[in-house]
Amino acid sequence: MSMLLTPAGPVAHDPWRILADDEPAPGAGDVAVSFARVRDDPTLLRRAGRLGVTIAPADRVEDIADKLGALALIAVAFPAFRDGRGYSTARLVRERYGYKGELRAVGDVLEDQLFFMLRCGFHSFAVTAPDPEAAMARAVRRFSLAYQSAGDALIPIHQLRAMRRAQRTAAE
Repeated sequence: MSMLLTPAGPVAHDPWRILADDEPAPGAGDVAVSFARVRDDPTLLRRAGRLGVTIAPADRVEDIADKLGALALIAVAFPAFRDGRGYSTARLVRERYGYKGELRAVGDVLEDQLFFMLRCGFHSFAVTAPDPEAAMARAVRRFSLAYQSAGDALIPIHQLRAMRRAQRTAAE
């Protein structure tokens, strides 16, 4: 059983209803559907209520890029902890397509991945850890420095070093 978490803590009530492909979409309410349904069914975008999508590792975000602005939730599936394609999906929707809505990691989401998922722009996580709240608290403070740029505000170490060198040079 997983718990829905954000960096601020657990989510008491998840308003999203995940629909199966053969399940009709209700006229209102917050629903998330498969990638194929969002791609192929234009009527979903005209219904009342918020719309979300679940993206599997093999799905190509490019195929629904024109619909991303209409989606309030993108749930990126991690079917196995060793499958890192979801990180690339997150970076694409955030950085290339400028997606601002909720980005959720679902599936085999482990504590060791949370810090890196946060760096890629995820907002919420369906965590399967024995103590999900403690796992999130540890992940948020796991590292204070990073080597690469990502979707978060951490400045990479090489840029910090260059800034310090410039400050020393300016002070001399």
